[in-house]
Amino acid sequence: MKKNVRLFDIAEALGVSTGTVHRALHDHAGVNAETKQRVLEMAKTLGYRPNLAARFLSSKRSLKISVNTLKGTTSFWDEVRAGISEEAKSVLMENLELQFRTYPRLGEGEEEAFEAALQDKVDGIIIFSSHPESLRTRMSRASGSHIPVMCVTTDAPESGRLAVVSIDTFASGALAADLMGRFLHGKGEIAVTLSDLRITEHAEKFSGFNKIMSSYYPQMRVLDPLEDHDIEPEAYDKCRKLLESHRDLSGIYVTTEASIPVINAARDAGRLSQLTIITTDLFPALVPHIRSGEVSATIYQRPRTQGRMAFRVLHEFLAESERPSSQVSLAPHLVMRGNLDFFLDRQSGESNGRRSSQGSSSDAPTEDIIVARN
Repeated sequence: MKKNVRLFDIAEALGVSTGTVHRALHDHAGVNAETKQRVLEMAKTLGYRPNLAARFLSSKRSLKISVNTLKGTTSFWDEVRAGISEEAKSVLMENLELQFRTYPRLGEGEEEAFEAALQDKVDGIIIFSSHPESLRTRMSRASGSHIPVMCVTTDAPESGRLAVVSIDTFASGALAADLMGRFLHGKGEIAVTLSDLRITEHAEKFSGFNKIMSSYYPQMRVLDPLEDHDIEPEAYDKCRKLLESHRDLSGIYVTTEASIPVINAARDAGRLSQLTIITTDLFPALVPHIRSGEVSATIYQRPRTQGRMAFRVLHEFLAESERPSSQVSLAPHLVMRGNLDFFLDRQSGESNGRRSSQGSSSDAPTEDIIVARN
């Protein structure tokens, strides 16, 4: 018999979700008799044994998970939170409570949200850590109190966090660089916009972009990155100044969700048709720019999947008491005009599935706490 068999191992063997396995093993509603029997037989075959952590979790009156994320300027973070909610709902635990603590912008409310979660004695925290150095003391307190911290989208190195779920950020930057080099035939001056180099995700994208450019397109020049701090007016103003000072600029790689102010700045400067623009993510306001060809491509970061995986890894750790892989990296998806409708159809199907599974609005997350400094 295999040792340390997890819910994920059973789910993977059967091609079902971990939520289905959890419900079948704990005799919860929502699993048909045939599926339940398959789960039980596979659990026996693999040698699965529920441990003390799982029994403790099942006996707890309430399991509280704090979700500390950015409000955002597009639908990206809404999609991340939707994925977390969907995965939590698939577990069908009556004693599971999600607490959404949403801070308005980078550097505002992140520490307060984390402190509020600690004070509320939550059982786990899912966090977007924009400035991990400011949270290390609190994350150490969480670790000392046996509260696992799960990072999503970007990492918090040397913080004691449980794991991170993110897109492969280095690969994202490398993919954007190769596309840019090919589109521009290996010549030209390129700008990169990001929120803040202190954010691991953005630093790694820029590093990946730079490496491919220097390796395969040595005749292209990458300018120092433009930091917009996730503030749209700042992104617009800095891009206008960039375009005024670099008349020969050939392309712009936008590593964040703040692509619309970059596009608007290029249009207002009369340069939009002269630039190759590669953006990040896929949201309604960006769609017409992809269709028109103003945006050559966008690197889709699969936010809903990131949210689902972040909750899944955290829940399995709480239920199985086994430390997961420290990093779960998802492959980025490339979206261009030719496959745009495919991704839009899939997004629509995911949203419709979410609404039908939620039913009434009373099934939605019950708490959304906006945390900000006074």
